[in-house]
Amino acid sequence: MIEVNEYFDGQVKSLGYELAAGKSTVGVMEAGEYEFGTSQHETMTVVEGSMTVQLPATEEWKTFNQFETFEVDANKSFKVKAATPTAYLCVYR
Repeated sequence: MIEVNEYFDGQVKSLGYELAAGKSTVGVMEAGEYEFGTSQHETMTVVEGSMTVQLPATEEWKTFNQFETFEVDANKSFKVKAATPTAYLCVYR
């Protein structure tokens, strides 16, 4: 079953699905600034556009462009800035 998710008053939307290996989501975010919390380890890949990310326990912001990936451990939070609409794949494992 495909699950529909909506966050930040509709500014971020995703479709979730499950494979034998675990859950994944494919989503789109409007330009803006967001803070996400994790409940599982996440591997996020930018599909189109770019996002500037502040990973947990860092003061540094790093930009990830199309097809670049970053990881966040479970039970952490991270901040994202998107200058343009951006698509992503998030794998939970």
